[in-house]
Amino acid sequence: MTRRDFALGTACFAGAARATAPAREISLISAPISLGLRPGAKGQEPGTWRAPEVLLAAGLAAKLGAKVRPTLPRPRYDFHERSGTRIRNGDTLRTFLLDLGETVRHELVAGQFPLVLGGDCSVMLGCLFGARLAGGRGLVHVDGHSDFFHPGNYDTRARLGTAAGMDLALATGRGESLLTQWPGIDGPLVADIDVIQAGERDAESPDYQKYYGDIVRTSITRLTIQQIQREGIAATATRIVQRLEVRELEHAWVHVDLDVLDERVMNAVDSPGSPGFNFDELATLLRTLIGSGRVIGLDVCIYDPDLDEGHRFAKPIVDCLARAFVA
Repeated sequence: MTRRDFALGTACFAGAARATAPAREISLISAPISLGLRPGAKGQEPGTWRAPEVLLAAGLAAKLGAKVRPTLPRPRYDFHERSGTRIRNGDTLRTFLLDLGETVRHELVAGQFPLVLGGDCSVMLGCLFGARLAGGRGLVHVDGHSDFFHPGNYDTRARLGTAAGMDLALATGRGESLLTQWPGIDGPLVADIDVIQAGERDAESPDYQKYYGDIVRTSITRLTIQQIQREGIAATATRIVQRLEVRELEHAWVHVDLDVLDERVMNAVDSPGSPGFNFDELATLLRTLIGSGRVIGLDVCIYDPDLDEGHRFAKPIVDCLARAFVA
C-alpha cells in the first residue's frame, strides 16, 4: 500500500472490527498565516506563515505522494487593534477561515484526505468548519497547551486576545461570535463531549489553574503529557481511538500543534516547553489515529521557520508526518 492511496480502515480496537474504508489520496492545503499570534519579541509578524513553503521545499509532497492544492492567499497581518473585536486580526481571520473551510469541505466531498499546513493554530477553526460542512464530527486536539483562553477566564479589556491561544475555547463555542458562529453550523464547531485534548504540559502549574482551570469542569476528555508518559504512547493512542468509538465518531478531525514536541527535540515554536513528545512518539500517535479509520483530516501548525536557523527542523517534521501515514 502506498502513502498516496493509504487505506483508512481495517483496524480493530476494543474488540470491534471495522470495515475497510476506501483509499483516499492525501491533499496538501497550505494555510500561510500568523494572524492568530501576537507580534514577536522584536515587534515583527511571527514567521509561521512561512511553514507551508518550507515544509513543501523539504520534500513533504513527495514523501507522502500527495497532491498539492494551490496555496491560499496570505492575508495581511495588522499590528493594531480593530473596532468591533477584541481578537487580534479577528475580522481578517474570519474571512481567511471561511475560505479555508470551503477548501477543506471541497477536498472531503471529493474523497480526499486533507492535510492542512499552518500557519498558526487558528487554522483549526477553518478546518473544523469545513469538516462539519462535509458531515464530520469530533476533534482530537494534540497540543502542548489546552488553548482555552476565553472571556470567561481573562479580562478582554486588558489585552487583545490571540486566536491561536483560544482555538479550543472558540471551537467549543466560548468567545466572540466572530469566531464561534459559522454559516450553516448549528451551535459550536464541536461539542465538549466530542473533544479529546492530548498533551497539555502545564496542568499542575499555578498559571494553568488561574487561567485554564475551568476546562476541568467541562466534559472534554483530557490526557496530560504526564499521564501519557506514564501510560505510554501506544496505550494512549488506543485509549483515544476507544473514546472515538464510544462517542461513535466516525469522521473526526485531528489538530497538531508542534509545540507538543519537547523543546529539547524541536523548539522553533512560539511557546516551547518540556516535557513533550519526541518525533517517534508523535508519529506513532498519529499513525494509530489515522489507521483507525475514524479520522478524515489533519492540520499541523506553529512551526516557525524564522526561529529555525538553516531550517534544520523541517526534515524531521516531514519525516514524522511521512511515518504517520505508513499503513
